[in-house]
Amino acid sequence: MMTMKKNEHLISKIKEGSIAQEMEIEAGDVLLSVNGEVIEDIFDYQFLTEDIYVELLIRKSNGEEWCLEIDKDEDEDIGIEFENGLMDDYRSCHNKCIFCFIDQMPKGMRPTLYFKDDDSRLSFLQGNYVTLTNMSDHDIDRICRFHLEPINISFQTTNPQLRCEMLHNRFAGEALRKVDRFYEAGIRMNGQIVLCRGINDGEELERSIRDMTKYIPFLESVSVVPVGLSKFRDGLYPLEPFDKESACATIDLIEKWQRKIYDEHGYHFIHASDEWYLLAGRELPEEERYDGYLQLENGVGMLRLLNDEFEEALSDLAKNKDAFDLAGRRVSIATGMLACPVIEGMAHRLMEVFPDLEINVYGIVNDFFGHGITVSGLLTGQDIIAQMKERDIGDMLFLPENLLRSGEHTLLDDLTVEDLEQTLQVPIGIVKLNGLAFVAAMTGINLIDVD
Repeated sequence: MMTMKKNEHLISKIKEGSIAQEMEIEAGDVLLSVNGEVIEDIFDYQFLTEDIYVELLIRKSNGEEWCLEIDKDEDEDIGIEFENGLMDDYRSCHNKCIFCFIDQMPKGMRPTLYFKDDDSRLSFLQGNYVTLTNMSDHDIDRICRFHLEPINISFQTTNPQLRCEMLHNRFAGEALRKVDRFYEAGIRMNGQIVLCRGINDGEELERSIRDMTKYIPFLESVSVVPVGLSKFRDGLYPLEPFDKESACATIDLIEKWQRKIYDEHGYHFIHASDEWYLLAGRELPEEERYDGYLQLENGVGMLRLLNDEFEEALSDLAKNKDAFDLAGRRVSIATGMLACPVIEGMAHRLMEVFPDLEINVYGIVNDFFGHGITVSGLLTGQDIIAQMKERDIGDMLFLPENLLRSGEHTLLDDLTVEDLEQTLQVPIGIVKLNGLAFVAAMTGINLIDVD
């Protein structure tokens, strides 16, 4: 059996028709170096293989070492995939944040759900937010050298002492200085603040926004999201949920700064997530205030974009509505309580255009994590089954795509879509999170073929 040393990378797959296949590199071979440099992780590899001339040192499965000289187009992919996509171990978080959702999860779920990542490389690759406390000077040097961007940063607060307290890490305040390094190197950044009532809101939030504006334009956007509180908080820091009054106060503060920053810089910079507006009972901001939806993954503008895409798709479809017979079509969609009012509004608009269409929208109360968790992405199969088994579902039940593990048909509690179909005795469809897909799913019409 071949023994592997650190910075030796096992090749798992070769792409068909690639340079690597032409050079007779095979799955099971090991990459030792590129251009004579040891490869620490995927960033070294991608950076060093961008050139038009590359030298790879490969160890074959029989122990032979091949030095391969490759002439290629700039940025042309060599066609090698590695056993570990990061080409290194994932770095876990060593903080004990008072708001950490992973600490609020029950025992007995799959092990991957308990992994706390705080890896700057995942920030660049997957958009994860990092606290900077796990980042060395070497990491910062590499980010600046390779110009890896954007880097997504969990600020929480710019008050160094308060940040230490919130993250339970005595170096957390000092870590904020690393943002200066990124700013000086011209690295694009996005920020996030998880707002905890009575802790980093109000005057502390005002201070944080003011401090972060000095990183404009390289800090392009900052989202403010309310802390998620599950029912599994025994022994954890006592946190209180936001209510309508406190949500309104938070929105007012953020919108005040949006106006000020827009007047000075031409964009809004600081954004409240959709949950604040629903909790406050206010209309969602217009599209222009989201600055191109830079914070969609944090739930900022997701419902506005969904609704606008829906209205556009419905408008196009309504022009040809007489061409479609939807008589007898009865479908349902189950979603989280947060988005339920928006989804209900879209369903009613569809039924106004197509009176023969019946859509039932069911908001699923999160009994598993607690009723304070209202997003659809944290719904479990067991809650959906329990609350839908006596409901009038019709011919098909639709679920939003973000309920599922990426690339799989499995929910958080390891129940599968097939398990739900078998238990509820109804076909289940998965809907992508955009307005066009919603219209297509509810009507059963292939909108690509609609002029």
